Amino acid sequence: MKKIIVTGSAGFIGFHLTKRLLAEGYQVLALDNLNDYYDVNLKFARLQQLGLSANQEGKFVSKSSNISFEKVDLENHDEVVKHFEQFNPDYVIHLAAQAGVRYSLTNPRTYTRSNVEGFLSILEGCRRTKPKHLVYASSSSVYGLNKGYPFQEDVYTDHAMSLYAATKRANEIMAHSYSHLYDLPTTGLRFFTAYGPWGRPDMALFIFVKNILEGKPIQVYNNGEMLRDFTFVEDIVEGVYRVMLNKPNSNSSFDHETPHPSESSAPFRILNIGNNAPVKLLDFVYAIENALGKKATIDFQPLQPGDVTKTYADVSKLQKLTGYKPETTIQEGINAFVSWYKEYYKV
Repeated sequence: MKKIIVTGSAGFIGFHLTKRLLAEGYQVLALDNLNDYYDVNLKFARLQQLGLSANQEGKFVSKSSNISFEKVDLENHDEVVKHFEQFNPDYVIHLAAQAGVRYSLTNPRTYTRSNVEGFLSILEGCRRTKPKHLVYASSSSVYGLNKGYPFQEDVYTDHAMSLYAATKRANEIMAHSYSHLYDLPTTGLRFFTAYGPWGRPDMALFIFVKNILEGKPIQVYNNGEMLRDFTFVEDIVEGVYRVMLNKPNSNSSFDHETPHPSESSAPFRILNIGNNAPVKLLDFVYAIENALGKKATIDFQPLQPGDVTKTYADVSKLQKLTGYKPETTIQEGINAFVSWYKEYYKV
């Protein structure tokens, strides 16, 4: 039985991925700090879906030997490394991070602690235990001020528009240094606007559905002139799983004179993972209205600091490597979220 560490396993994507890995027969060590950035009860409910339940001491335990859970702050270097050494993983998928662009404007140190210090702990854990492959979450936000669509991994990403984006770009650079120094195979995945059941309450889909059902207005930024490459969470999980099984190798023919930013002579790479089909935000709202059978009251707002007007993933490299192809339409994905939301919140 292959062993895998998943960080952020009580989070949105981490929960769905852990569920998939358990179905595939992996032994999972799930790590999460269960912080209160959003409703911790939602995180607890996700863990329960994974077969974990809290005992009298408040520790999450499982009747299955296939999953164990540890509550840990990733910036706690010694504790993280201890768990790595005790578990000795074959693979590591690092999804834990402080998310959100707007939150980074008012809580910047939270991002450096979680996303930079925390990632260093993961890299050190990998250096000590030498897993076959470290796959970690980057973000489409690293493209920043770039306007060349669709976004390709080979463009330079040195013009971040938010601290959140800057920390994710820092992760990519840090990963390369460990790939180079310690021959650690790493793949950074630039996620494009994930959505779906069990999503975070700060996500647009969650907020829109909640407000529409409650008869409250929804805020639509940039007067609705926003395009997002919305990617259904199950499609993302499929892509992550396929990437995990395709580790990068050292490349002796790498061109150091004209280097591509997403590749290296080290066992390192960067890949986009998105839907490859951007949707206008107002069309996204119309699909929600269709799923709910109820019209939205829209409060148009200007573009917010740190926001980009368009995301659009070129996923040709990922498709060539793994055969990955998103399968879920926007309407199907929104319908799935609405069904989950109504059941979970007993609407």
